[in-house]
Amino acid sequence: MILTTTPTIQGKNIVEYKGVVFGEVISGVNFLKDFTASIRNIIGGRSHHYEDELIQARQKAMEEMADRARSMGANAVVGIDIDYEVLGEANGMLMVTASGTAVVFE
Repeated sequence: MILTTTPTIQGKNIVEYKGVVFGEVISGVNFLKDFTASIRNIIGGRSHHYEDELIQARQKAMEEMADRARSMGANAVVGIDIDYEVLGEANGMLMVTASGTAVVFE
């Protein structure tokens, strides 16, 4: 499965468009991560807990999108876009959405 942000695949001919596919992940960040992140906010520096959570959520969203494309008979997803949002009362939930067009190429 080829996954790309570009609208085409170099050297390949897209022969069929299967449709738009999505992968979504909503992830909560626990109290300990929130606490250590708030300390980082005061003293400065990177929040590795949030970064790790973001990386995992993005990977899962991409995997889910690829699985959905595969189930449609596609062998690639082009034009991928990834969006990030925070949700919840205290912005304690992270939503990552990956979307693209499932295609078949030769």
